[in-house]
Amino acid sequence: MLLSDAMRIVGIDLGERRIGLAVSDATATLARPLKTIERGSSDAAAVEQLRLTIEDLAAEDEVGAVVVGLPRRLDGSPNRQTPRVEKIVAMLTARLAIPVVTQDERLSSHEADQRLAFGEKDWRRRKAKLDAAAAAVILQDYLDTKKESRVSRESGESRESGESTESGESRESKGRGEGE
Repeated sequence: MLLSDAMRIVGIDLGERRIGLAVSDATATLARPLKTIERGSSDAAAVEQLRLTIEDLAAEDEVGAVVVGLPRRLDGSPNRQTPRVEKIVAMLTARLAIPVVTQDERLSSHEADQRLAFGEKDWRRRKAKLDAAAAAVILQDYLDTKKESRVSRESGESRESGESTESGESRESKGRGEGE
C-alpha cells in the first residue's frame, strides 16, 4: 500500500469495554493517542462507532488507512480475542472505503502503561488514557515497520541501479574508511 505525502493513519486498540484510538501525523511518521470510546457488547455497534469516528477524522484530514491491533499470545498463536477482532476487522473493511490492516499488538498495553507511568502515578488516571495510548503504540509499531521496509526497499533499488549521491559516490562506497 502506497501512501501519499500528506495522509493520516488511524490506529485502533479493540477492547471488550473500550476502544482506544490513535492518529498519525500527516506524514505518517509519528503516532499520538487520540481518545477512548466506551463501547457496549455489540460488535456491530462498535463497528458503527468506529466508522463514524473515522469519517469525522477523514473530514478534517485525509485518512489513508486504519490499523487494528491483532491480539496474540506471546508465542504468536491466536488467543481467545483474536477471532472476535478478526470479525470486527472484516466488518470494518466492508464499511470503509480505505484499507484496514492488522498489526501485532503483543505487549502494547504493557508498554503504554509503562510510558504513562512516567508522567502519571495515579493508576485510575492512567487507566482512563491507557487504551488510546495502547492504540498509539500499535500504530507507531506499524509506522516504524512500514518505514523500515520502505527504506530497505529504496536502498536495494538504489544499489541495483548504481544510483549516486550528490558527491558522486555510490551508496555502497559511502561510509567506507580510508585505506580500504
